[in-house]
Order: sequence, then C-alpha cells, then structure tokens
Amino acid sequence: MRKLSFALSLVLLLTLSVGASPALDKKDTKTLQEAVPVLNALANAPDKGIPQELLAKADCILIFPNVAKGAFIVGGKAGKVVASCRMPDGSMSAPAFYEIGGASVGFQIGGQTADVVLLIMNEGGVSHLLSDKFTIGGEATATAGPVGRTAQASTDAQMHAQILSWSRSQGLFLGAALDGSVVKPDKEANESLYGRPISGREILVNSKVTTPSQAKSLIQSITRHMDAAAAHEQAEKSEKSKS
Repeated sequence: MRKLSFALSLVLLLTLSVGASPALDKKDTKTLQEAVPVLNALANAPDKGIPQELLAKADCILIFPNVAKGAFIVGGKAGKVVASCRMPDGSMSAPAFYEIGGASVGFQIGGQTADVVLLIMNEGGVSHLLSDKFTIGGEATATAGPVGRTAQASTDAQMHAQILSWSRSQGLFLGAALDGSVVKPDKEANESLYGRPISGREILVNSKVTTPSQAKSLIQSITRHMDAAAAHEQAEKSEKSKS
C-alpha cells in the first residue's frame, strides 16, 4: 500500500508539474504593478496630461513605466511595455507584453527616470502592433503627442499619426519623439503570463484569454480611464450640439 501510495503521489506531482504555467518574472510583475500609478497620473494631471479626446479615440495604449535616463541607445534594449487594446464592445483587452529599444541618438527623457506612454490611434497602427516587430517612425508613422486636457492645439500631423507618444518626468507629461525605437512582442513574458505560447493578436484582438489575476488591477485602471475619457468626449459633443 505504501508503494502504491507513493507511486500515485509521484504521478500526481509529475502531472501538476507538466500542466503548471511558468512563473511570471519579477520584472514583468513589477511592470504590471507600476503601470497603474502611471495611468492615475495621466488622468489626474490637470494641465499637462494626455488629452481626453485622444484617450477616447485611441485603439490601444502601451505603458512603459520607469525608463532609466539613457536607457534608449542605438541598438539598445530599453525594457518592457504592457499593452491593451479596445475590443469591439468598447471593453479593454487582457494585457500583452512588448519590448522596446534601439531608439535614435539624441532622445532625452529628462530626469533620472521617466514613464513612456504610447497611444495607437488607428487600424494601421494596430496592424503594426500585431506584427513580429515594427519601428516607430519607420513602418509606423509616429509623432510626439500634444499635452493638456484637450487636443485643440494639436497639429495635423499629430491628428493623423498612427502612434502618439509621451514621456512623463517629474510629474509632467511631455510629447516625446521616439523615432527609431523598435517594438516587438515579448513572447517569453506572454507565455509566462498565460501559461502557453500565445500571440499578440490572440491577446489583444481575438480576445482568446481572460485577464490573469496579476493584471486585473491594471486592466481595471485602463478601462476606468478610457471610459472616463469617452464619457468626457461625449459630453463635450453634446454641449457643442446645444450651442
């Protein structure tokens, strides 16, 4: 009986080991956690935040918290990005990890660390996001995003760009030119988060997965801020139609 019990326990242990998903790397867990206060700051900045109008129109948002000054160098690998895209019903997708790096010389964030936020503004930008990799300013047209609670001061180039980018340092969001930055899926981190090999399209567009527990707080924050921006935009349109 003891031998049989031991054998059954061993089989069960092996089965659980094979079926278990890899543990999420501490850096990836930290990225999910630190993206939340970046979003909160984005929503609470009264004069220097990302315009509500652009948040309401964005198809996807990418958040890169705590970029070290000087991290963007030619051929360099700056770090991790977490992305979420808007579903047809208006909800936000589960998150996907990306890597970004190799920005052009001369890009300066300012300060010791900064947060980088990218908004994907149209289908063309989403298509690039779902590819194996793309270069900001290369395959994907991009420009530094405007700041302020409205986008009235934005240029024509900003309104028609596939990607708008900002950096936040010392509490202020500033438009950031990230030309030359290469963005690609972080396949290893996504596999660890979802327990199997999975593509960005499956996560962000096809909605093949539910949001893992580690990422629920982030997706709830993204949903809250995107919904608030959409409501603000609708209220603005209603006021204009009355006047």
